[in-house]
Amino acid sequence: MGKSSDPIVTIGIPTYNRAEGYFKQALTSALSQTYQNIDIVVADNCSTDNTERYVKSIPDSRIRYFKHSKNLAPNDNFNFCLKEARGEYFLLLHDDDLIDDDFVETCINGLPANGEVGIIRTGTRTIDGNGSVLNEGYNRTDGLSTTDFILTWFKWKTAFYFCSLLFNTKRLKEIGGFGSKTNLFQDVVAAVQLAAKFGRVDIYDIKASFRKHGSGMTFANKINDWVEDSIYLLDLICDLIPEDMHLLKKEGLAYFSMFNYLLATKINSPASRLLTYFNLFKTFKLVFVRQILVQLIHRTPIYPALQSLRKNLKTFS
Repeated sequence: MGKSSDPIVTIGIPTYNRAEGYFKQALTSALSQTYQNIDIVVADNCSTDNTERYVKSIPDSRIRYFKHSKNLAPNDNFNFCLKEARGEYFLLLHDDDLIDDDFVETCINGLPANGEVGIIRTGTRTIDGNGSVLNEGYNRTDGLSTTDFILTWFKWKTAFYFCSLLFNTKRLKEIGGFGSKTNLFQDVVAAVQLAAKFGRVDIYDIKASFRKHGSGMTFANKINDWVEDSIYLLDLICDLIPEDMHLLKKEGLAYFSMFNYLLATKINSPASRLLTYFNLFKTFKLVFVRQILVQLIHRTPIYPALQSLRKNLKTFS
């Protein structure tokens, strides 16, 4: 591709001190796109390694390199990439994630002949630090209403990842770019707003890789922030779709209660973990208690029996 009629797509890559790590792979995946009409913004967050030397050694005019004089908060660097975007659509690619060679082409080919959409989503694979595939998740939300789209997420049947989300640049700037209460669910906040207001295109195939590495304690250590962002996001969703707010509130509380409970289980200190459970109860109340009971039942021999009984009852109903 590369016709004059093809929209420009900006790929923003915020990076910090990963020149000898995953960054080269991320940048290579952007440069290897079969869709040629791309604009690549590398936002170096004051790296002290050889990131600048490496990027400037690549003879490709599509790359625009910026190095901040001081280290920014991660979300501020995300929004810097967006501010510099020249494309009609925008991808934020973390410096440890990857996109398939035909990611952009597949997304642009999915656009309606006339008109625009808020977001384009593909399926996502999860990889480990060595690039081995941990999980593959196809995007099965095509044709769903916005309510059902969100409910699919609440039921753990789809997931949001920056690397597999193409945003409408103009519309994303109109809503203020990326941001949420504690800037942890900012990808979902942006995606649900644009999907609800301007529609979406769903690509079934897996075209991006989210890298999962490290101990996961970063999530657990920020659990209070995750809880704040969970409530912020749920309130936003209910405001966006007021006609289904009661259903969304019910399912959302169950989802966020379980999400934050799973984060809490990763806390090493028994005392801190117990205190976190108490705080989660104060926030989610009986919903949290039900989640705990479900988890406890799952670990006992009674669970398969209950599942069998449920199946039999459905058969006779």
